[in-house]
Amino acid sequence: MTRTKRGYPARRRRTKVRSFVSGFQGAHSRLTRTISQQEIRALDSAHRDRDRKKRDFRRLWITRINAAIREKGVSYSYSRLINNLYKKQLFLNRKILAQIAIANKNSINIISNDIVKKVDSKASARIINRVPVNGVPVNGVQVNGVPVNGIAQRGFFFE
Repeated sequence: MTRTKRGYPARRRRTKVRSFVSGFQGAHSRLTRTISQQEIRALDSAHRDRDRKKRDFRRLWITRINAAIREKGVSYSYSRLINNLYKKQLFLNRKILAQIAIANKNSINIISNDIVKKVDSKASARIINRVPVNGVPVNGVQVNGVPVNGIAQRGFFFE
């Protein structure tokens, strides 16, 4: 059997892999075995961090929204804003809310105050008028449909 030389195909394969790791330092961009190991590692990290990036951005948006809301008043928080948005069926995603919070802080305060007034006025009207919730008669004061007693009846509502 005749001897075959693997010069050109092997070199072409190695140069293709080398172009991927051209920015790596030291042996990671020079030695063939470590190049292949680093390529596997880099692709694995890229796959993992694509999901991680989505998580990180969501955390960033939540932090920005919370910071913008808490500047106005300490009693209002991110979780209450999102809850009230869902109650009013205003489905603004967190990315858009964060952009509004950065670009125009006054707008986010207007949105939050408007929602709070509408949601709280309905809840307070139900508490004051003692309207039955789900057909159950109300003897005392209710917060979010749950009867409360003691301190809550004297006007101190804890959530």
